[in-house]
Amino acid sequence: MDYQLRSCWFNCFSPDDKKLIDEEILRIDKMEDSLAPLGEQTAALRGLITRFESCYHEADKEAEYIIESIAAGRCLEQSNERPPRRKKQLQNARDILSNWCRNPSVHDVVLDVGGIPGDKLLYLIGEVSPLKVWQVERIVDRLTEALEPNRRYHRMALGLGDYGEPGCCRAEEYYKNSLTFLEQTKQTMIYDTVDDHKSKVSLAMAIDMLMPCHWNFVGSLVVILRAVGGELRPNRPFTCCSRNIKLNPLCGKLKIVSNTLGVFWKGGEAAEAIDCDILEILGRGTPAKHWLAASLDKTIRLHISLPFEVELV
Repeated sequence: MDYQLRSCWFNCFSPDDKKLIDEEILRIDKMEDSLAPLGEQTAALRGLITRFESCYHEADKEAEYIIESIAAGRCLEQSNERPPRRKKQLQNARDILSNWCRNPSVHDVVLDVGGIPGDKLLYLIGEVSPLKVWQVERIVDRLTEALEPNRRYHRMALGLGDYGEPGCCRAEEYYKNSLTFLEQTKQTMIYDTVDDHKSKVSLAMAIDMLMPCHWNFVGSLVVILRAVGGELRPNRPFTCCSRNIKLNPLCGKLKIVSNTLGVFWKGGEAAEAIDCDILEILGRGTPAKHWLAASLDKTIRLHISLPFEVELV
């Protein structure tokens, strides 16, 4: 298909993955063309949709915020602060693991992470070794970056920056004093499943991809700590970004949001469950509202349905 993917769809798939382009996306793009030139607020609202990620641990609330902004015709104010509950999980995880790195014999930890006692998390690591301390220090670095963005974590396997740009320094150069530990971490494979199919992810990549805003941050941390301790076949698969997104408990809510948006911009009767409150919030339809609702609807459906076909090694 001779089609140039518009940048507003870049949170859905790669610009080169044209096999995923369908007639509905073309229809939505034509809706955009009919609005040209886009007003400043309309363009900003589309930007909110482009940054939407269904793997976010408050994706349902983010969708509600976008819908309310569409209804208002402008981007409503939004706090940039991390939600208190998640911030506490990150702080506790960092404190528990950094204390262990300083004193691996620590016990009777009073902190927990998402209801999992600190002692239980440390038990997963098993008997201490220099390699394990080094690996846990990398987890601490990853958590520290989430809490203090100016203290950057240097990736071990993912040679890209936060926005897909090439990394500024190769892992082998950055960790040149720990090359053996780096290589062992990259060679350690976690064997699990992706959408019920056998898969694998390297421990180095798993630490790189430990997302502080992910819906299953605590579960992913447990998988990583088990792998550090030598358990490489977890009971539950590793989740990151859209990997195993179908396990996200928010998918049901997001599907209802998508259904409702579909009724709003397409018209007609609902074939599946919808949220009438969303229709009330959106109010009377306009060409701009219809385009934005269609864009969010399609984005949600793509996020919760596309397979994850990348091996993270």
